[in-house]
Amino acid sequence: MIADVVKLAPSILAADFARLGEQVAEAERAGADRIHVDVMDGHFVPNLSIGAPVVRSLRRVTRLPLEVHLMVADPDAFLTEFAEAGADTLLVHWEGNANLHRTVQRITTLGKRAGVVINPATPAAVLEEILRDVEQVMVMTVDPGFGNQPFLATTLPKIGRVRRMVERVRPSCDVAVDGGIDPHTAPLTVVAGANVLVAGTAVFGAEDGVAAAVQRLRAGVHHGQDQPRRVASR
Repeated sequence: MIADVVKLAPSILAADFARLGEQVAEAERAGADRIHVDVMDGHFVPNLSIGAPVVRSLRRVTRLPLEVHLMVADPDAFLTEFAEAGADTLLVHWEGNANLHRTVQRITTLGKRAGVVINPATPAAVLEEILRDVEQVMVMTVDPGFGNQPFLATTLPKIGRVRRMVERVRPSCDVAVDGGIDPHTAPLTVVAGANVLVAGTAVFGAEDGVAAAVQRLRAGVHHGQDQPRRVASR
């Protein structure tokens, strides 16, 4: 069954790193449900971002769950250090991972929530054999590697397909979306079947502050929940 409460996961990729702890605290006070941490290695995606020391620092300033999105060529090499730094969820990509089941099992052995991410061009069907082993699936609604990209509306049908798979195989699994999420696109993804929204620029890039931005996203989510879900009509 689709979760009744849609969760917001602000992405620190769009935060002001000069006052990162302060902005994460703002997001927590504003009602964020978890904090999303994008890790890029310059190989799997054409960009570099943060490492485990930042996660360790965040762990000291927030009680919210920290989910780490590993956009890296060899996620297995980083699982232990991010787990020890305080990550609660480790998200790894289906693409380029030759031993995904082993990677997911390693995350579970470390005592963390395991999640699998698929890129916009990757079909939902690839999740079928791994879905029973994960607690979160994330559909990228932009091509990964950069923040502040426009939402790809062509991913909406795939969100619905993923939701139907989850309902059939593992109803407790979260369906998350990441990329171009704002008050206008959030309700579209909720109608399609998402229950976790990762948003960066829409939260940390708002001129009127994090609290107002989170409130706008919540309003969009509520609007989406009032609409008939596409997943229910197929």
